[in-house]
Amino acid sequence: MASLNPEIIGYAGAFLTTLAFFPQAWKVIKTRETHSISLAMYVLFTSGVFLWLLYGLLIESLPVVCANAVTLALSGIILTIKLKESSGHLTNPSDASQKREQ
Repeated sequence: MASLNPEIIGYAGAFLTTLAFFPQAWKVIKTRETHSISLAMYVLFTSGVFLWLLYGLLIESLPVVCANAVTLALSGIILTIKLKESSGHLTNPSDASQKREQ
């Protein structure tokens, strides 16, 4: 059996886990709807991704750095939208029309 290259495995894992995050990020960016997302979970998740990025930088692992830089950007966008929604700065257009009807 040929020996496996750890860097290739790292890049494959980084690619797949980062790719898996795109549908959620795209949906939130497109709809601005974060009602079903836990704020506490996203704060913890984004903080954890930041620490993984820092770890990757410290150990100089390009797969860890690349995957977590992209995921941090996406989770940061989602967290920002969630924070705006939680503070009332973003409203769902259907919610606004329902309030007018009442």
